[in-house]
Amino acid sequence: MTNLNRRAWLKRSTLTLGSAIALPFAGKLEAMPALGMKPFQGHYHLQEEEMIVQNEMKARLLANENPWGPSKKAIAAVADSAAKGNRYVYNSSIKMAEVLANKEGVKPENVLLSAGSTDLLEKTAFALCMKGGNVISADPSYLSLVKTATAIGATWKNIPLKADYSHDLDAMEKAIDADTKLIYICNPNNPTGTLTPADEIKAFCKRVSPKVPVFIDEAYLELLDDYDKQTTVGLIGEGYDIIVCRTFSKIHGMAGLRLGYMVAQKERTKMIQDLVRTEMGISVTSLEGGMASLNDVEFQNYTRTNNKINREYTFEELKKAGLNPIPSVTNFILFPIQLPPKELLAKMLEKGVGMRGFEINGKPYGRVSIGTMQEMKLFVKSINSVIS
Repeated sequence: MTNLNRRAWLKRSTLTLGSAIALPFAGKLEAMPALGMKPFQGHYHLQEEEMIVQNEMKARLLANENPWGPSKKAIAAVADSAAKGNRYVYNSSIKMAEVLANKEGVKPENVLLSAGSTDLLEKTAFALCMKGGNVISADPSYLSLVKTATAIGATWKNIPLKADYSHDLDAMEKAIDADTKLIYICNPNNPTGTLTPADEIKAFCKRVSPKVPVFIDEAYLELLDDYDKQTTVGLIGEGYDIIVCRTFSKIHGMAGLRLGYMVAQKERTKMIQDLVRTEMGISVTSLEGGMASLNDVEFQNYTRTNNKINREYTFEELKKAGLNPIPSVTNFILFPIQLPPKELLAKMLEKGVGMRGFEINGKPYGRVSIGTMQEMKLFVKSINSVIS
């Protein structure tokens, strides 16, 4: 690549700045934040990468994808089901809903399928916030639901994370008012990678959900060894008004195949279905591949084990580099940096490594997704070179 072309490529590759303006929460955090990161109480800037040809990157570590998937069983099922491409998804979606209901211990009417969990986040915002009101969530957190809600007229009550990066559930409960339409909890949280204990969230849901629905985004939960003990999905069978959302993009490695689902009271699933038939956005190949992947426990365990090994390696290497990473239970790690995010990411891209940059409370942070060990070693070598 010539110097001129390289400069042009880096210019295209440099991340553009996006932002969401938060409504400041009146309360103050008493405890000192862990690891030197101040809880975010203001603007949240996400440096969004422009499109780059994938083969320009030696390590694609910017999208929290599963580098080992889909499973071979899922790939075979996708290929076999392509012959069904002339038919609508009705039979496959009914079958998938039954499989998932059995997995989650609910009835099929409690399951709503969609083309990825983000689709369900946004449709839930439409269903609940078309007449305004407010949404309560942690800050920083994943903002798809919040952005959709505010785009259609709702407001956001952003509650700073606690010193250990867990959700401040007491503050969230105090923030509820007559106009609150929904409480959103991303657990484990993105972009921090941290987990709020299940017993705390369950107690919170039992207190709060009789007054306002609680949406719990468990996209990353199945990466945990004890995820079955951390999920809140059991509360749905007990009659509580909560929504649990999952995705096939993480543990199943099917991000590009677009498949996700929610589990909720039938009134909630009907509320969304009355607006739009979410399953019509899913391909039959994704549904068949998803069912095959659910049966491939060996692949799920392989992903879980190797993600943990590679995450712990990367975490320790970041510590050695003096970058003070935040302990994570997910497939990404957030860490403070000294360079402006755009500058760091451009330099990393020059070395063939893609990652994400954030500004939290005016401070720069990097976020690296967990890839293969070869990719993580390249990341470590590159980040050390850039900051030295």
